[in-house]
Amino acid sequence: MSFVLDNSVALAWCFEDEQTVPVMAMLDRVTETGASAPMLWPMEALNGLLVTERRKRVDKTKRIQLMTFLRDLPIMLDLDTADRAWEATAGLADIFKLSIYDASYLEVARRRRLPLASLDRSLCVAAKALGIETLD
Repeated sequence: MSFVLDNSVALAWCFEDEQTVPVMAMLDRVTETGASAPMLWPMEALNGLLVTERRKRVDKTKRIQLMTFLRDLPIMLDLDTADRAWEATAGLADIFKLSIYDASYLEVARRRRLPLASLDRSLCVAAKALGIETLD
């Protein structure tokens, strides 16, 4: 696995107005080498797509297409996410004032010694403070 994928990047792949050259390069990297994500990633991605449908950014047909696109990517889910949540992840959330969800990406990147791909400024700042390479 080449990096830890934050949902902010995955959702950017779904919308043309968010598809910058660096963002799309990350998609190429995922399709070539795969990526890791915390166990919550599918729920967070699905929720993001559902919210975009409710806000009329996409219709149901497009949401389902995007769900299939994300589901079929070679994303390896971290099976230790829940076990780490109570101490390591909660600690990172507290130190860096992140949500538990965001801190879970940080925890996986730190533990697996992988770069973190995120468009979330606060998450990238926290990663850099921990010496984690960011692909932002």
